[in-house]
Amino acid sequence: MSVAALMFPLLFLLILAGIPIALSLTIVSAGAGMMVFGPNVFAQLYGSFYSAATNFILAAIPMFVLMGAILERSGIAERLFKVMQLWLGRLPGGLAVATIAMGAVFAAAAGVVGAVEVMIGMMAIPAMQRFRYSNSLVAGTICAGGSLGTMIPPSVIAVMYASLAQISVGELLAGMMFPGLLMIVLFIAYIIVHGLIWPPEKTEAQAEMDEIPLREKVTLTITSLLPIFALIFAVLGSLLAGIASPTEAASVGAVGALALCVAYGRFSVAMLRESLQITVRISAMILLIVAAGTMFMGTFAANGGSRLIRNAVEAAGFGDAGIIIFFLVIVFLLGFVLDWTANVLICVPLFTPIIRQTGIDPVWFGTMVIVVIQTSYLTPPMASSIFYLKSIAPPDMTYGQMCRGVVPFILLQLVTLIFLALFPQLATWLPEQIVGF
Repeated sequence: MSVAALMFPLLFLLILAGIPIALSLTIVSAGAGMMVFGPNVFAQLYGSFYSAATNFILAAIPMFVLMGAILERSGIAERLFKVMQLWLGRLPGGLAVATIAMGAVFAAAAGVVGAVEVMIGMMAIPAMQRFRYSNSLVAGTICAGGSLGTMIPPSVIAVMYASLAQISVGELLAGMMFPGLLMIVLFIAYIIVHGLIWPPEKTEAQAEMDEIPLREKVTLTITSLLPIFALIFAVLGSLLAGIASPTEAASVGAVGALALCVAYGRFSVAMLRESLQITVRISAMILLIVAAGTMFMGTFAANGGSRLIRNAVEAAGFGDAGIIIFFLVIVFLLGFVLDWTANVLICVPLFTPIIRQTGIDPVWFGTMVIVVIQTSYLTPPMASSIFYLKSIAPPDMTYGQMCRGVVPFILLQLVTLIFLALFPQLATWLPEQIVGF
């Protein structure tokens, strides 16, 4: 067990030294595997790699990524953002509300956090600055809206979590539905209150939006919102009803996104090639980390790691509530230094046996874990969402403004987590009602 206890410190040391996560996991796995398997270590590691590579549920990830990549280049995003501006612009903080709504819709369509944030950021930053919104509110809104790709189904994180925890993907996605909607409501309520207290300056841009005739607004709404909602319904409806497997539902989404791209006249061979390149790059990164993480957890367990964790929990004398809090704190702290993929891969195999043994609902616990991962994704100083935003932000938007902007949204995510902890039915009621799993 001493080898298992050294694996995590060595892993963090390699990651902080700048070695890619997948390579760090592989190096530590090989070293720790030598201690228990000897010369047969590479045969054992290959077995872990093969089991990850043949997991049929994970085959949904490339299709979800492809769907998001096509939507990003199809022109749908620009049309949808304009619709949100037209109908929500008159609200206090209306453009920020439109940005959150845009993030929610594209999170439901794409399911990939970074893609959603960059997509809405490139459109929302110029528009919000044109309407004289503060940089802090702009930054916080875009980071929060982009992070909804974690909580709003279909989520790539949820697909991976369900696969590792051996629970139904459909149940977990259904369990995330109400907490995700609650989070959106809290975000929008905060923005409206902020807009009432500190309204943005009146500009000529607002007058231009007000002059657009009603007929044009309705036409744009029908041609923009209905197709994207039909796509979301096709993907989530088929998955939650049990009509399609996760891979089949994701494939429906990719084909639907391609059809929308053709319908809007934005299809080209160059666009398709770029979308496929992005899909291969992101999917390879995720699945390589999955394979390396499977090796890591296999050697960790072989060196007595699971027993080490179990003994530590039993020695601490935690009750059910204490176990949940302890595990969620670990997920949050790991979120500072690890990519979400590695975080899920390391934590889920460790926690799942104990969670099942104590009788805690795995869907409820999984939903809380995903909320915590989303919160760590926003929390400085190592917030992934801020680094995504920094890559597209104008020079006048500082890192300090970004950090101040995300703080209210982090607090609202914690409020969502508290509601979820106090009322487990938020995550458990819908899966119980849906037939077809």
